Amino acid sequence: MSEQTGPAPLDDQHSPDQHAEPGEEGREHQPGGGVTLADVLLAIEELWPESLAEAWDAVGLVTGRPAQPVRRILFCVDPVLEVIEEAAEQEVDLIVAHHPLLLRGVTSVAANTPKGRAVHRLIESGIALVSVHTNGDSAVGGVSDVLADALGLDGVGPLTQAANGLPEEGIGRVGDLAEITSLGDLAERLFAILPAVAGGVRVSGDRDGLVRRVAVCGGAGDSLFDAVRAAAADVYVTADLRHHPASEARESSPDGRPYLIDVSHFASEWLWLPAGAAALDNVLTDQGHSLDIRVSSINTDPWDFILTPSEG
Repeated sequence: MSEQTGPAPLDDQHSPDQHAEPGEEGREHQPGGGVTLADVLLAIEELWPESLAEAWDAVGLVTGRPAQPVRRILFCVDPVLEVIEEAAEQEVDLIVAHHPLLLRGVTSVAANTPKGRAVHRLIESGIALVSVHTNGDSAVGGVSDVLADALGLDGVGPLTQAANGLPEEGIGRVGDLAEITSLGDLAERLFAILPAVAGGVRVSGDRDGLVRRVAVCGGAGDSLFDAVRAAAADVYVTADLRHHPASEARESSPDGRPYLIDVSHFASEWLWLPAGAAALDNVLTDQGHSLDIRVSSINTDPWDFILTPSEG
């Protein structure tokens, strides 16, 4: 059973739903039927093989014993302490996080450091943690596929093919809208489907410019400009666009294309959480398992507010 609580991108406020249903009393009464962490890891590997991860990435199991039982799973973008506390309150056994907790090397997990506090809370609460990062970006049905689907793109393929994957796997996606639309309308469509964050949606290009071919990359994507240009995209949707790469992209094209739409890193990847939870639920159900799979209600975008000039 997949229970998807969390940001509701299509509500009137476009804001993450902070409501989380309380956990059942007593883990022994929860669904699971003898499912172990090892069983869930096999299902995760089937969906998002670690071989698809970029060489620099840190994916896979972070905490937890393969033999421990798993009855409730929580999907999140960032395994920050607030999400871990949410998991503990809901008696979650496993957190599936998009971002790695320990991407860069550490020399200590002492509880007086942020990473250490997270590791201690996970272990003390008996919560396993697994990261599905660039393997989740690259796989079919991954982060960029979900973003492309949300925009209604057709003929979708990867921007860069995975070194160890199928032809349809890789980082980023490119495809065509069913109908030509304006850059402004496309940006408004994105604003409507993404969870609300302080940074909103930033756009570079002619608001009335017409677009059809769209490249997308959930998360930080300013390393893919060459692939975006090679794909002849009219517009590129991604997150964390830095000043110099964005400026150089504008300067390199006499007609201003590809236009750029810069969205929140968190928001662009949050869309994958309900889809990822449903996909894992389907695989486990096919294997005869029934688990409680949910999506975190915590908005982990790091920004709280933004000041902008009035358009008037």
